[in-house]
Amino acid sequence: MYKRYLRSLTLPSGPEEIGFLSLERRTCFTTFYPFGLFPDKGLAHLDFGPITILYGGNGSGKSTLLNILAEKLRAARQTAWNGSAFFQPYVDMCEADCARLPRGSRIVGSDDVFDYMLSVRTLNEGIDARREQLFEDYTTRKYAHRQLSGLDEYDDWKESMDARRVSQSQYVRDRLMQNVALRSNGESAIRFFMERIGENALYLLDEPENSLSVALQLELSRFLSDSARHFGCQLVIATHSPVLLAMQDALIYDLDAHPVATRDWTQLENVRLLRGFFEEHRAEFA
Repeated sequence: MYKRYLRSLTLPSGPEEIGFLSLERRTCFTTFYPFGLFPDKGLAHLDFGPITILYGGNGSGKSTLLNILAEKLRAARQTAWNGSAFFQPYVDMCEADCARLPRGSRIVGSDDVFDYMLSVRTLNEGIDARREQLFEDYTTRKYAHRQLSGLDEYDDWKESMDARRVSQSQYVRDRLMQNVALRSNGESAIRFFMERIGENALYLLDEPENSLSVALQLELSRFLSDSARHFGCQLVIATHSPVLLAMQDALIYDLDAHPVATRDWTQLENVRLLRGFFEEHRAEFA
C-alpha cells in the first residue's frame, strides 16, 4: 500500500525573490544561487506522489530541488554538503507540506555510493595485507622448533603447533575473515541501495542509475517500485534514465519544459531519442 509523507513543496515566487534580494546589500558574491533558477522555469509548486521523478538535463535543477527538500525537511545526509551562501535563506522561504519525517529518511547522492565502494576496497586491502602476513607467519612457525618453557609462552607455542598440524590455507582461513565479496562498481552500487533503503521512510535519490548497467537499472527499478508499493517508502528521484522513468505510477516533472510540466515518460526527450536510435538500427536486430 502506497504511503505519502511529503505532500508538496512551494517555492518563493519571482516577486518574493526580488523582494529578498533588494534587501541584500552584500556585493562580494557573483551569484545568488538558487535564487533566480525556478521563476524562469515557471515552477512555483510541486505535489508529490508515492514515487516522484524529477527529470531534466544537466543544470535543469534536479539536484538543487532534492537538496532544497533535504534541507527543508532536515533529512539525514551521509556525506558533507555545502550549499551557497544564499541556499539557507532560500530554503527558509520555501514551504513544505510534510507529516513528521519518519526515522531513517535521508538524501542519497553519488558521493554516498562512491564512499561506500571506497570503504569496501579499503577493507579488502587491509584484509589482503593481513593475509600476506599470516602466510609468512605460517611458514616461520611450521619449520621452527619451539619448546614450551613457561605458561607465558603457551599462546605462541600453540600457534606454532597449529601451523604444523594444518595446511597453510586452513591456518590462514581460521585467523582471517573472508574478504568482503568483490563486486564491480555497478554491483557494489546496487548493493548499497539495497542495504540503505529500509521500510516506511522518505528517500531522496540523486541519479541512482550512475555506475549501473541496463540490467542493474532494471533490477534497481523493481527494487524501488517494491519499496514504495509494499514497504511504505516514498521516493523522490532525480534521474534521466529511461529505465527509471518507466517506473509504474511515477509522477514525473519535466524540468526541461518551459514552464515545468508533468509528463508521461514516453513524452520525454531522452526516451524519444533512445527510441529513435533503436528505430534507426531496427534491421540489425533481425
